Amino acid sequence: MAKVSVRYIVDDVDTAIDFYCGQLGFREDMHPAPTFAMLSRGDLRLVLSAPGGGPGGGQPMPDGTIPQPGGWNRFQLEVEDIEAIVAQLREHGTRLRNEIVTGVGGKQILVEDPSGNPIELFEPIIAEAKL
Repeated sequence: MAKVSVRYIVDDVDTAIDFYCGQLGFREDMHPAPTFAMLSRGDLRLVLSAPGGGPGGGQPMPDGTIPQPGGWNRFQLEVEDIEAIVAQLREHGTRLRNEIVTGVGGKQILVEDPSGNPIELFEPIIAEAKL
């Protein structure tokens, strides 16, 4: 699989770096400005931009709209022990949008980063659902 790059708008880049690296196993690749950073985890590059930070992905649109965090689109991280990871996240006060749900392919839960962006944690329960 080729590398995939996802950009998230976050309220505070430093807080987001602490969360993604400290709680979800990302690595900080670069942080050249207070409003921008690139992280990675396996083949996923996560680009973090602060709203209104520019030039770049956080800068206002031509009509003046400022990008903001949140929404429902998300990336999915495959995990091996979702219950243990969720317990650790709860200990750190991480906001969870729901409880662990078991579907036909696996178990999943929506976790929020400090800005409210969702991340889906997914534990496959059948071979076909594994990456």
